[in-house]
Amino acid sequence: MSTHSVHSEPLPTRRRIVRALTEGLEITGAFRNNWRNLLRNKTGELSGAFGDLGTLVPIMVALSSAGCINLPATLVFSGAWNVLSGLIFGIPLPVQPMKALAAVALSRNLTQAETMGAGIGVAAMVMLFALTGTLVKMVDLIPLPIIKGIQVGAGLSLCLTAGNMLSGLELNGTIWYDNLFWAIGAFIFLFGTARWARKVPFTLLIVPVGCLFAGIQMAKDGAELPHWGFNVPLNLQIPTPKEFADGFSIAGLGQVPMTILNSIIAVMFLAKDLLPKQRPPSVTFLGISVGLMNLTGCWFGAMPVCHVGSGGLAAQFRFGARSGISIIILGSIKIVLGLMIGDSMVGLLDRFPKSFLGIMVFAAGMELAAVGQNLNSTAHDLQQLEEEAGIFHDHEATIDPVDKVTEDTRWRVMMVTVGMFLAFHNCFIGFLAGLVAYRMMSAANKKERSKPSWDSDIGSGAVTPHETTPLLSA
Repeated sequence: MSTHSVHSEPLPTRRRIVRALTEGLEITGAFRNNWRNLLRNKTGELSGAFGDLGTLVPIMVALSSAGCINLPATLVFSGAWNVLSGLIFGIPLPVQPMKALAAVALSRNLTQAETMGAGIGVAAMVMLFALTGTLVKMVDLIPLPIIKGIQVGAGLSLCLTAGNMLSGLELNGTIWYDNLFWAIGAFIFLFGTARWARKVPFTLLIVPVGCLFAGIQMAKDGAELPHWGFNVPLNLQIPTPKEFADGFSIAGLGQVPMTILNSIIAVMFLAKDLLPKQRPPSVTFLGISVGLMNLTGCWFGAMPVCHVGSGGLAAQFRFGARSGISIIILGSIKIVLGLMIGDSMVGLLDRFPKSFLGIMVFAAGMELAAVGQNLNSTAHDLQQLEEEAGIFHDHEATIDPVDKVTEDTRWRVMMVTVGMFLAFHNCFIGFLAGLVAYRMMSAANKKERSKPSWDSDIGSGAVTPHETTPLLSA
């Protein structure tokens, strides 16, 4: 048995892909984890199922209202992939919009076909990187402080998003169902019960109340309430070559690095941090999963999606989810809504109180940002994990000591990544800034260590700065 890093040995491409797939796909282990939590953590899984609605609902409703996506198809296909992800991975790994792509589609008024072309293009590139082993190489090349920086930056970005949601609310109660009074009450309830998050189901209480408020307001407005009506959303949406080129060049290219960094690589490391006893999905299988989701659903007008970025996993975890049961529940609900209610629920979702959504998003952001605290203590690149024949073992980890210079460098690199991520609202710019800072500081540290040290003369009879003997003695 030897001690080495997971990706330290060069392997042929085919063997590397097979190895990555087997590391990231263990159906038996996923089933055991799901079954165990179904028996012991029913409330937590049910509460966690709705943990990431704060980021899903606003984007999905906005894209649907703008005609960029087909809402029933989005619910059905994303729900199906929720269920499959829960069964295959066994961790609370939801499916959510590609946020950068969605933002551009909304700001540039892209058609549904152009939006689908962008999603298909991103999926094809990510799938290519996964099948050629490029994603595995990226994990080897990207220093962990940068990954942590992307995670912390994404968490704080969610907090800023929550602030934007809440900043438009008022204290005077003009809008009875959505104001700062409800937000303050939700905030107090959230953190007042934070120590018992798995026993006190925050989202199970907040989401039904929010839907009730939205329904009452719809009735007061005279709007059409959601109604039942079976619908199979399988209308093909095939982009023309021009629509594909326009959509991918305008909205897709900028999404590719964000999907790779935040929705694949950062998710793998976050899964290790939050759920250390469960085998994390490999970046190869995550990449293939993202590719398949969009290469199936986008042809029918479904919203381009990925594995949520690290924020969705953190949100589900924060509200009690510990297995794939939570997203199996969420996926099943989405499928039923897509088939039986469809577009008629847009008004309800649009009126869901931002006072509740904002607090949910803020809680998810804080949970994600907290993963940066172990950077210099128990981070995975400080651990020497025993493995045999490339198989991951759940061993006690031996933590390598970190000297003060290395500790300072790692912290600064992480914060540079965070700062640039937030300053430009772009994780790829944060990644580039962190990488430059890491290379420059590592080179400076190496040069500094190569200089002769006063301590090297100890034992040779030479006087050192630490001696207390007077220079002139009697």
